[in-house]
Order: sequence, then structure tokens, then C-alpha cells
Amino acid sequence: MRLSKVAWNALLASTSSIQIASAKSLPSKRVIAERDEDCPIAPKVFIIDMFPPEGDAWYGIPEFDLLEHNITVPGFSPLYPDAHCTASGEVCQLVTGESEINAASSIAALTFSPLFNLTSTYFFIAGIAGINPKVATTGSVTFARYAVQVALQYEFDAREIPSNFTTGYVPQGSTFPSEYPQSIYGTEVFEVNESLRQLAIGFAKTATLNDSSAAMAYRANYATTNAYLAGSQPPSVLGCDVATSDVYFSGALLGEAFENTTRLFTNGSGVYCTTAQEDNATLEALLRGAVNNLTDFSRIIVMRTASDFDRPYAGEADTENLFYANQGGFDPAIENIYLAGIKVVEGILGQWDSLFAKGVNASNYVGDIFGSLGGQPDFGPGSMFNDDPVVLRRGVAKKAKRTRLPVRMV
Repeated sequence: MRLSKVAWNALLASTSSIQIASAKSLPSKRVIAERDEDCPIAPKVFIIDMFPPEGDAWYGIPEFDLLEHNITVPGFSPLYPDAHCTASGEVCQLVTGESEINAASSIAALTFSPLFNLTSTYFFIAGIAGINPKVATTGSVTFARYAVQVALQYEFDAREIPSNFTTGYVPQGSTFPSEYPQSIYGTEVFEVNESLRQLAIGFAKTATLNDSSAAMAYRANYATTNAYLAGSQPPSVLGCDVATSDVYFSGALLGEAFENTTRLFTNGSGVYCTTAQEDNATLEALLRGAVNNLTDFSRIIVMRTASDFDRPYAGEADTENLFYANQGGFDPAIENIYLAGIKVVEGILGQWDSLFAKGVNASNYVGDIFGSLGGQPDFGPGSMFNDDPVVLRRGVAKKAKRTRLPVRMV
């Protein structure tokens, strides 16, 4: 989730009404589900949202009713304690709460809950994000192949960096911004199923996207800079990658630094376009489920719609861009979660028997930087497990050294 100051103030002003509306839309009786080993819910699609406006985009729609079945799940956020499902259980949704810790906690609780059978479920991350004007514009719908934890680095105040540094961010264990991380934590990069991503992009491109007059007027300012021409164009559906950072950064210098981080961490193949606060955390929790045969990591779609620019246009102050400008992108971004997202959900449900039930074969590596699920990552130092999936080797965690392992690209 990412909100400009203007959009955030508007959201705060309407928070009470949102909560009241949400409360009214839920059944008066909340069911605190108990373990049912014989009949867990087995969704075909599980929508993952991060805060109420993203979640509300799916309520009251004509295609299905997510509020027919509401299940309180132990471990979910105290603010958003329920999973919402259709009566059939084919489609479910949760709101994790913003930031990495909330996302990791809620998705871990979902993944290991006995209330659900998630082994054949498609997980659909559907939220808003900041956008890089070099790649796309507000209102656009993006689908990521890579999620990169760009803030998992050393950091110096920019006023104190050496003269030969371009940024105050330096990868862990390294001594220069352009050096690959020498100390790997395991959550730096995730790669999802490229074949599935292309199917999702195809579904979403059949949607007519929303826009606003305010967004049109604001994005026109980016046309004065050749590098930002994409930011001045109408909203579109495209494939590009997401950066994860709890720090809500803004400005050309940080934006360019994290463009470089995305390229570096993905061995040159990642294209940074959106910035959000949760995706690597969500993916790590789902990966741990896959290690335990509870989820299928090849059934993940990461969709982010663009609500605001991550840097100002030429001549605009960074503070104006972040705090005060009416960028006009928030409402279209929320609306396009539904407009594009429903096409993806309907595409999966409509072709379930013919394609999606058996799974979409990945044409690329799928997993984390460690190679935890088998295969050789096409980024980073290579598999730590010699192409021997952790999921098939239950004792690996006990055998692995607990110290941080230095790794170096050769």
C-alpha cells in the first residue's frame, strides 16, 4: 500500500465512515471458525489486499459476494480478523494490514491455518503502489515477475556519503553501492511464474481502465522530461517489477537508487516500476507454506495499480510531490484493482477445468534467492541447496548453520 499525503488525509477523514460501512456490510453474526479437518475451505482464488480501500473494491460487485461467508482466523490482524469468502468458497479474500510485518504475520497465519486447504489455490496480490514515471503512469495496472526488497541494505545519510557513491544505500555485506550483496538473508528477491503472469496480463488487458481529470492534468507535467514520457501517457496494463520497502521514499535520487538495486539484485533482468510495502513479506510466508506442501508457489500473481508517482516532475519540489500535490491517481488505482482484477479472477475460474486446476507450467525459475523450492535461481549467487528442494528434505533447517552465510558473485 502507498498513499500520498493528500490521499492519506482524505482517507483519514473518511476512516470512520469506511469502518461503519464495512461493519454494516458484514453479517450481524460473526462465525469464529473451528478446526474442521474433514472439510476445510479450498479456494480457487485467494485475493490479498493490504488496507480497507483495496479490500472494499471487491465488495458489492455483481460477479460474486465475498461477504457471504466470513471466517475469523487466528493470527490475522486485530483490525482485519476475518477472511471473506463466497458461499461456495471458490473465491476468498483477506486484508493483511499495511507494512511487511503485518503482511508476513497475516499470510503466515493463513498459510498454516487448518481452516483452509490452499494446495491448489491461486494467490492474487491486488493492491496500489507508487509508480516510476520512466516506466508507466498513475492508474496503470502492473504485474510483477520479481519482487525486490530494496531497503534490505546498509544506509548512510546522503549528506555523509563518500564522493564516489551515488547513493547512501549499500547492499548487505558489501562496501560499494554497485556490489552484489555479500550477506544474503533470503528475502531479497522472489520470482513468480512468468507463464501465469502473462496469462494474467492478457486477462487484465480486456478491461477498460478508470482515470480521472486530476490525474490527467498532473501527469501531463511529466511530458517535459524525455525520460518520463511514459509517466505522461494514459493508464495501461503492463509487466514490470515491484520494490518492497517499509520506508515510504520519494524523489528522483532514491527512485534511481532503487532502480539500480532492482537491476543489481536480479542480475540485470528486473525493471523497477512500482513501490509497495508488503510483497516480499507476503511471498516469504507463502514460500514457507510451499516448503511444507501447504501452498503452490507457482500459483501467485502480483498485481499493483499505480496511485502516485515516486518522484516529482521537473521543477516540482520533492515535498510538493509527496505531501501536497493532488496527483489524482488514488481513486483510479482503487477502481482499477477491481476493473482489471475481476478479469483475472474470472479468467481463472472460467478456465479452471481446462487449464488452471492442473496448474500453469512455469517457463522460468520460481522461488526465492536460496533456491528453497529447487531449481537454480537466475539471480543471486545460486542455490544454497544444490537444486535439492527443502520441501523434500525436512531436516535441512536443523542441519543448516545458524550463522549468516557470506556469499560472493564470481
